[in-house]
Amino acid sequence: MRSSLAALPASRIREVANAGLGRPDVLAFWFGESDEVTPAEVREAAAASLARGETFYAHNLGLPEVREALARYISALHAPVGPERIAVTSAGVSALMVAAQLLLAAGDEVVAVVPVWPNITAQPEILGARVKRVSLHPRQGAWKLDLQELLDAITPATRALLVNAPNNPTGWTLSRAEQQAILDHCRRTGTWIVADEVYERLWWGDGSAAGRAAPSFVDIAEAEDRLVVTQSFSKSFLMTGWRLGWLVLPSDVGGRALAATGKLLEFNSSCAPVFVQRGALQALAMADEFVPGLVARLKAGRDTLLEGLQALPGIEVAPPPGGLYAFFRVEGQEDSLAFAKRLVAEHGLGLAPGSAFGAEGEGWLRWCFASKDLERLRLGVQRLARALRL
Repeated sequence: MRSSLAALPASRIREVANAGLGRPDVLAFWFGESDEVTPAEVREAAAASLARGETFYAHNLGLPEVREALARYISALHAPVGPERIAVTSAGVSALMVAAQLLLAAGDEVVAVVPVWPNITAQPEILGARVKRVSLHPRQGAWKLDLQELLDAITPATRALLVNAPNNPTGWTLSRAEQQAILDHCRRTGTWIVADEVYERLWWGDGSAAGRAAPSFVDIAEAEDRLVVTQSFSKSFLMTGWRLGWLVLPSDVGGRALAATGKLLEFNSSCAPVFVQRGALQALAMADEFVPGLVARLKAGRDTLLEGLQALPGIEVAPPPGGLYAFFRVEGQEDSLAFAKRLVAEHGLGLAPGSAFGAEGEGWLRWCFASKDLERLRLGVQRLARALRL
């Protein structure tokens, strides 16, 4: 086994979850998924595909009709994108890994905006790249980007910038002006942008475009720009267990990026299962009617949880503009892993420790508010209050 793999940290979210899985008394808010099942129409489409015997290999890049549907979906939200720029992957995390394999080699420098889901920074390290971390900064519970600090960190020696916005765990979201400044700078330095936009629909913006989509690099980039966008069906379509994602690739002469991606998909997973793609096709067909309702329910969960947390003394938290999570700090609790384990063991409350997202998140906790049952969130706040002896 490669010695560098031993240095990769195990998931601290899983470490907490493993201490509580199987306990019926635990209120679990540690993973980034809703308590709602995938829509019945999507499940039925996949089941019908299996009933038809669609159990064989598919094209490396995805079913043509799925790529075409994705092109229509993206183009309705953003600038026009053709199916020749889209590759279907087996999960959003696979899209991220393929993007890393497409761009990075051992010794390459990567800049990442953190705190962030740990897989995003671990994947370049697995490939031998060096990750330079640029942290967001908390201000009264809200995490903000120092744009100049980020631009100063990106030099001609920087092979790629990794940015997840809306962000897991903080909810921070890039503004259009920040995206434009980053894109302009990366054009000058020759740096690739890998934008993880999996939470783009789970965004409340300034109130005028809520439920539509957060600002995307696709909106402002030229087709030939050094930009790779990674996406997933997991969050906006309640399809976490289906493991299906996609990539938006640059348009280059001869389709080199697409051809190279097809090779990498062959070596990673060969192809996404056909019946899963049939389910995704149905999800895309009903996106306009389904996603706004989901976003409204998530906002109700967000507002319910924030109201409860903000009423407790000693808690620092701000409403996140996007994503699925409240990221908060409890006064006097500096070891987030130990505190999260105590909450599970003694109070039946399952949260993710902030240290799971890097040293920048230490002392914070992540609470997934994607619960259709608002009373469940209120009960969780009551358990936290008891743990704090309030």
